[in-house]
Amino acid sequence: MPRLATQIEAILYLKGKPLSLAEIAECARCDREAVEDALIELMSDYAYRDSALEVVETPKGYSLQLRASFATLMQSLVPAELGVGALRTLAAIAIKQPIAQTELIDLRGSGAYQHVQELISLGFVSRRRQTDGRSYWLQVTNKFHQHFELDNLLPSLRTSSQS
Repeated sequence: MPRLATQIEAILYLKGKPLSLAEIAECARCDREAVEDALIELMSDYAYRDSALEVVETPKGYSLQLRASFATLMQSLVPAELGVGALRTLAAIAIKQPIAQTELIDLRGSGAYQHVQELISLGFVSRRRQTDGRSYWLQVTNKFHQHFELDNLLPSLRTSSQS
């Protein structure tokens, strides 16, 4: 049987959210005092190892999380979740690309201006000025294809549609 600190590490990892002492004790099937001692041991272990993770106490409980020094790396690898409106705007761009921004606004409404800015900042959409107009051409980027794994999905769609 692994030591209690290691069990608690697994519990925090698997739950993926802050847990109170009582919740940890229930999952580990032991008393709160043993959990407190094991948490101190686990926090000490993380403090002395060169790890990207740390165990911290938050107002909601104890949590296993990425160290703050890795925040920029996380933002570049794991983009913020998109809202339904931004996802619909992204889908419209992907389906009709390249699409003039004015045409997109006609399709999606004025809220699409904000969606386009968000999608550009996340790297899912690129924009280039039209040579003969005041609008922009919008299209999805390689990051879009990589993130949504469309290259892997398209062959299976072709195969299933040919059946």
